[in-house]
Parts: sequence; structure tokens; C-alpha cells
Amino acid sequence: MNCRIDHIVITAPSLETGSDLVSECLGVRPQKGGKHPHMGTHNLLLRLGDETYLEVIAVDPAAQELSRPRWFALDTLPADARPRLACWVARTPDIRKSVSEASEALGLVEPMSRDALEWLITIPEDGSLPLDGVAPALVQWQVESHPASAMQDSGCRLAALQLFHPEPARVEALLKSLAVSEPGVALSVGQAAVPGLAATIRTPQGLRILGGMPTQPFYPR
Repeated sequence: MNCRIDHIVITAPSLETGSDLVSECLGVRPQKGGKHPHMGTHNLLLRLGDETYLEVIAVDPAAQELSRPRWFALDTLPADARPRLACWVARTPDIRKSVSEASEALGLVEPMSRDALEWLITIPEDGSLPLDGVAPALVQWQVESHPASAMQDSGCRLAALQLFHPEPARVEALLKSLAVSEPGVALSVGQAAVPGLAATIRTPQGLRILGGMPTQPFYPR
């Protein structure tokens, strides 16, 4: 059973700063998403393919106080933090089976919703990012068609996803245990002193890169 690359996630102290970064790097702005009542967050979205997209996510200032940590380590994000490509999400047809086969602990399987969308997703109890974001969260959509199919098409497509980690063999073992693949997207693992991600995206202005090795600046090149 293969897992597929579903979406990449930019965490930001606000949706405005996250949108500005996407515009700066890719030359397009993400569209309005919605709210996640169970997590006190909201998002913006950018289509990157028929079943792939980019998400900008931030704490919703209008949300009520939570009795649990938010996902994607948002509770630890400083108010003046620069938005960054923090993690990615892999899609699976059977999330509980994938969790049981994963070589790393990815969190608990929890039901989530946003407007009419419903899905299952893995979330560590403390809200942290497994392998500092290099390991994917897992998602199983409970909808007839993938959410990306309803998003505006700005002409952007995910071309490659690079994962950097001090222990690349660990990451390789995890990808193998999940059988992660995505036709047309180059997925690779490299060694770096600290974890990080880089996404190469085809845009109407040409190839652009979000993220990069942790020692590199967060700018397109």
C-alpha cells in the first residue's frame, strides 16, 4: 500500500505573513481556506496539482482557548517568527495500517474537519513535528474527490521535495516503511546538521524553491 505526497505546509505567525512569503517566493498568492475548530487554526491554500497543494497555516486569533496543544508545533512558534516550510503530509488509503507499519512514531490518528471536509490525520499528543518536520503527517481523506480539485489553478506544480536530516538513513527507512511515492515528483533525502525541507515548484515565472538546507536562506533561487 503506497502513500502519496498530499501537501506541503508553511507555518506562520499569521496568514498575512505566510501569504506574503508565498507571493515573494512563487509570484502567486494562496487562496482563502477555512478554519479548523478543533485546533484553533485557519489556513490558506495553493493548488500544486490534481491531488497536491500547499497550505499556509497559522493560529486563528478568533479561536477559543484550547485544552490541548495545536498541531504543526504552532504553539511554540514565536510571534515574530519568519514563515517557513515546516513539514509535509502524505496521503494513505488506510491510515491505521500505515501508522502500524511506519518505522517512526507519527502520532495518534484523529478525526478532523474544515467546513464540509472531513479526514483522519496523525497528530503527536504534544503537537510536535515528528523528526522535526522531515517525517510526514499522514492523512486519509473522507471525501469523494481530493480537495485540490476544487482549488483555483494558478499554474503551479510540485516538481521535487527534498528532505534533510542528520540521520538520513532513518528518513529513508521511514519512507520505505510507508512506501511513499508520487509520479512526476522527485523525492530525495540528504544529510544536514539540522532537519529541513526544500520544495521545487514550477510556476508561471519558472522554477522556484521554497525552503532549502537549514544553512541556506528561505528565498527562491
